[in-house]
Amino acid sequence: MKKLLCVAILCVACGVCAQQPVDVRVAQPLAAPVEGGDGDIIVAAFEGEDYGAWTVEGTAFGKGPARGTLPGQMKVSGFIGKGLVNSFNGGDGATGTLTSPPFKIERGYLAFLIGGGGHPGLEMNLLVGGKAVRTATGPNVVPGGSEALEPAMWDVRDLLGKEARIQIVDRATGGWGHINVDHIVATDTRPRVLQNNVTASLTPTKRWMLLPVKNGGKMRRMEVRLGDDVLRAFDIEFAEDTADWWAPLDVSAWQGKALTVWVSQLAGEAAALEKIRFADAPADTATVYKEPLRAQLHFTPRLGWCNDPNGLSFYNGEYHLFFQHNPYGAEWGNMHWGHAVSKDLIHWQEISPALYPDALGTMFSGSAVVDWKNTSGFGTGGKPPQVLIYTAAGDPFTQCIAYSTDGRTYTKHAGNPVVKNISGGNRDPKVIWHEPTQRWVMVLYVWRDERHTTEFLTSPNLKDWTHASTLPGDANGGYLFECPDLFELPVAGGAGTRWVTFGANGEYAVGAFDGKTFTPEAERLRGHFGTHHYAAQTFSDLPDKRRVIVGWLQAHVPGMPFNHAMTLPRELGLTQTPDGIRLTHRPVKEIEALRVAETKIASAEALAGFSAELMEVRLAFAPSADAIVKLALRGIPFVYDAEKKTLTVSGHTAPFVLHNGRVELILYIDRTAVEVFSQDGLFYASRAVTPKADALGAALTVERGEAKDVSGTAYTLKSCWE
Repeated sequence: MKKLLCVAILCVACGVCAQQPVDVRVAQPLAAPVEGGDGDIIVAAFEGEDYGAWTVEGTAFGKGPARGTLPGQMKVSGFIGKGLVNSFNGGDGATGTLTSPPFKIERGYLAFLIGGGGHPGLEMNLLVGGKAVRTATGPNVVPGGSEALEPAMWDVRDLLGKEARIQIVDRATGGWGHINVDHIVATDTRPRVLQNNVTASLTPTKRWMLLPVKNGGKMRRMEVRLGDDVLRAFDIEFAEDTADWWAPLDVSAWQGKALTVWVSQLAGEAAALEKIRFADAPADTATVYKEPLRAQLHFTPRLGWCNDPNGLSFYNGEYHLFFQHNPYGAEWGNMHWGHAVSKDLIHWQEISPALYPDALGTMFSGSAVVDWKNTSGFGTGGKPPQVLIYTAAGDPFTQCIAYSTDGRTYTKHAGNPVVKNISGGNRDPKVIWHEPTQRWVMVLYVWRDERHTTEFLTSPNLKDWTHASTLPGDANGGYLFECPDLFELPVAGGAGTRWVTFGANGEYAVGAFDGKTFTPEAERLRGHFGTHHYAAQTFSDLPDKRRVIVGWLQAHVPGMPFNHAMTLPRELGLTQTPDGIRLTHRPVKEIEALRVAETKIASAEALAGFSAELMEVRLAFAPSADAIVKLALRGIPFVYDAEKKTLTVSGHTAPFVLHNGRVELILYIDRTAVEVFSQDGLFYASRAVTPKADALGAALTVERGEAKDVSGTAYTLKSCWE
């Protein structure tokens, strides 16, 4: 049997380069290694129908090499040819060994490909005299991970001339209880391969440990340990050469202590860990918040990925914005609760993450409340605690709480979880205090009876929860799916109050709530008319009793050391319409603090004289019945079509009706997004769009019909980071 291996494969597996394919003859069965044309020796390639002279015990390895991915397994990649050793035969519960016949060590290195689990009982051993003198294993020890095989090697120069065997062992039965091996080669050229379980000892001298990140690089598991205690554990695209940016880890609690930094794998030398450094600041103050695609009106994390807003609350005189955060990468993963505070809802100061992953899982979405009556007992000295309620996304998902009395440091409740798993994926608890029943109410997303549902639970103390009722959702997704909210609002005009609940996509229901059961009078109502908007949440405990909402603005910014943003904060209301009671959205008044100059608009020509990078434009006109009116702000097109009754925002078209016979628009233009308000708050739309850096002007044109009584004001805005 002949097997042609191109130079790219040999470089990965053996570190040998050539200009032409190498003709390597592999013996069948794989009883003895043979020499290839380049002097390397193929010990085993695992391309046959069976293992040949190798000895098989147990069931894990099957009767012969696997042909790639086995049933129930994630996709296996990184092996050479068609076959490999894969002990997932029968699943992770299967066990066994696979042992080679004796062979003589005739080259200084043994190179191979290896993957799978890294638990005790999973190993590939080099046996000399019946004893293991070298051992290797896969990288995966936690849920997730990858089935990709990676290059590895043993330095066996001290064993030259000795007789040896290779034994592959699977005695593990839990998750990642299998091992993958392929293409074992003896070579005299030292391969550049992955090293597993690389460590370095580092002693913090400053608050922040800065970790080098390579966007799009190989994901590695990293831990920071103090003795046997794992302080922090996360995945990171660790940069072994040039870093794109530096991820900060707060190590202020361990100043002067010898910490061990462990990384699952490195492709080069352990010296790569020496790139880790310490600093007084989490980022370069000369560049952070000044990047070309940094939003200047919207909150973005200093570094790393963000998604859902969490724990929106007012506590100790500050607005608190928590958010789903990956501090160590610009893509989703490693879910922490990032944390920022503000005095005015506009200027935010990001501080250390509030919640880190733990043994119960990563930190998924949730909410926060101030326990004014100290029902939880977490308050001290007459000071009410701020309590975070969150999903621990482990196996299984559960609901947990943490508390603080300073709004900076958070202690997880020793009795977590406070709500055990209900069904797969139950998550995103939103908690409110229901004054009439003197109970806490939790609104929770649960997949129940093949449907998306909103579950209502009650508690006297935030610790002990009882199921109260279920609001069915939609079997096809959408309505009341993920990130629910619940609140009461007065209806404009003195028409009493109504309760509102909604899901992540903004669809909402209006009705009544008695502390246990929500009774809708109108549901499946459209919450917004834009795109790139998801998982919004309202603030709790605002002193002025406003209901302010912030959503996740899905504004992807490729190449930046941060990703995505939050919408502008908006004040919600309820108003009576011919179709019933509906939600309204208005920009909070605090945004006005960003205005630095204004231009009055009394005509299209007046608007044409306006130019700015950051804009707030308030524009109104009376269109004729056949009008098509086009507005361009920084080159971003907005088109009103009177006959179709639509407004198109940068290519996205939504239904649009007039207010008092006029088109009335409030528009905010940032570097990566636009937000539009109209119809006295009944119309709200956001859209991720990046205008060209040199497009700073504005224009209003009438393509058809008329636009009369043009009026308004255009404001130049300053950065919220100033």
